[in-house]
Amino acid sequence: MECQLNTMAMCSVTLSVLPPSEVPSKAKVVWEKFSPQTKFERQLYHYGTFPEGFHWGVSSSAYQVEGGWNADGKGPSVWDTFTQKPGNIPNNDNGDVACDSYNKIDEDLHMLRALKVKTYRFSLSWSRIFPNGYKSSLNQKGVDYYNRLIDGLIANNIAPMVTLYHWDLPQALQDINGWENPEIINIFSEYCDFCYATFGDRVKFWNTFNEPQTIAWSGYGLGQIPPNVKQPGDAPYKVAHNLLKAHAQAYHTYDEKYRASQGGLVSISLNAEWTEPLDVNVPREVVAADRALQFQLGWFAHPIFKNGDYPDAMKWQVGNKSELQGLTDSRLPSFTDQDKAFIQGTADVFCINTYTTKVVRHVTSRLNIESYQTDQDLEKDNADGSENTAVNEQKAVAWGLRRLLNWLKEEYGDPEIYITENGVATDTAITVDDTDRIFFLKTYVDEALKAHNLDGVRVKGYIATSLMDSFEWLKGYTVGYGLHYVNFKDSSWPRTPKRSAHLYFEIMRNNGFPLPAEEEMCTVIGQLSSQRDKNIKTHYKRGICCIQWGHNYRL
Repeated sequence: MECQLNTMAMCSVTLSVLPPSEVPSKAKVVWEKFSPQTKFERQLYHYGTFPEGFHWGVSSSAYQVEGGWNADGKGPSVWDTFTQKPGNIPNNDNGDVACDSYNKIDEDLHMLRALKVKTYRFSLSWSRIFPNGYKSSLNQKGVDYYNRLIDGLIANNIAPMVTLYHWDLPQALQDINGWENPEIINIFSEYCDFCYATFGDRVKFWNTFNEPQTIAWSGYGLGQIPPNVKQPGDAPYKVAHNLLKAHAQAYHTYDEKYRASQGGLVSISLNAEWTEPLDVNVPREVVAADRALQFQLGWFAHPIFKNGDYPDAMKWQVGNKSELQGLTDSRLPSFTDQDKAFIQGTADVFCINTYTTKVVRHVTSRLNIESYQTDQDLEKDNADGSENTAVNEQKAVAWGLRRLLNWLKEEYGDPEIYITENGVATDTAITVDDTDRIFFLKTYVDEALKAHNLDGVRVKGYIATSLMDSFEWLKGYTVGYGLHYVNFKDSSWPRTPKRSAHLYFEIMRNNGFPLPAEEEMCTVIGQLSSQRDKNIKTHYKRGICCIQWGHNYRL
């Protein structure tokens, strides 16, 4: 059953219970199909368009753009607390003002209107609505701000895609141990309930969490991002357990109280990098690549889209290591049968954030280290063809996107897929002439188009990261992902479209990369051998523009 986005009217999709993934999962057919490709085959360009109704958009998040960190009654978040301590962020940057979107709704709407996007993905600041995290602390001025933004989007025929939680937990809730405390499940549910009731007459696309894997591992394992907890052996697993239960409860709240009257959908934005085995012909390396995906993506996707439980690959790894480490129970918590039934099927579509690709090989880790990272028994390296970006761990590898989308199709029962984050970082010394981002958009969007047109993956939308340069978390203002340049040295924070904004406008206007009318017929220059004729015909059937043998064949 497909959901049609007609003025953002939605329908619920009941996900059937799928069997647990094998080790490696049956989705290994993706590696069998694509890994043998040559570099030339990977880089063939596909001309074509997405179907009518495809959802193009851009993204932002509250802490990154809003500013107004204590304006009009807003309470502090964990990111406010963290960034206001000197030395935590380069140049002591913080999001106190950021892009000043709290005061610049009109400027932001102007950019969105000029781009002619169909969708704007943004997040709500929990502590702007409930300053201490609880409904009893309701801040009406915060509610008014989001009403103005949502009403402005609707007036311009732009659909709001709202993330309820994008990392900025109210500090008052972290003071009771945040996502490590099971009590937060009900507190989050009350917050979501209020947002559905208040904004759901106009918001028809909700995401509960943005990248829960990042919250659990970077926030509570590595301790890199707030709340900066460094307990890599067990805290990430406990936090993920609570996040999954909180997501499921928020989903059921919408399903039971609001779906019939509001007609929206609810999902969760998960994150993954594509993982390529070091040698596709070595079973152990294929198992390692599959295991990397199960630990990063399957950790949350398997319970929601499969059978309500963690992947077997993950349960075996953590359980086995816990036993060898002398623990009486696995560091990975268990779900009851009731939990599994409650979590399974709690997403109407699959939302994925992705930026890069890694090559994975099996490495047996030392047992004396209790860590989510060493539980995986693998190492990652940069993939062939990686292009440098301003964020070293996010090298551009366009061909990985098509493979990831195919893996999602095979692994999770052919869901409808929205790419909710995809973009590239450039140094902020680069203002409007962002040729790297132009190349990124052309190649990554084309890989999504290949997945849809050539492989039958049900890609329904693409959200470019991001609308404008903003506060980039641990990088501060040293890098930017924006289609618009923001001059943070000017106290009026002016926005200027980059060259990539013009390109993205054209991609959206054309709904992809249609072959120019004058080039629809193939003109072959020169004498071709019969074998070359055969190759050209093959590429023509696949709708690919082929450049080889010193001639241009536009097919």
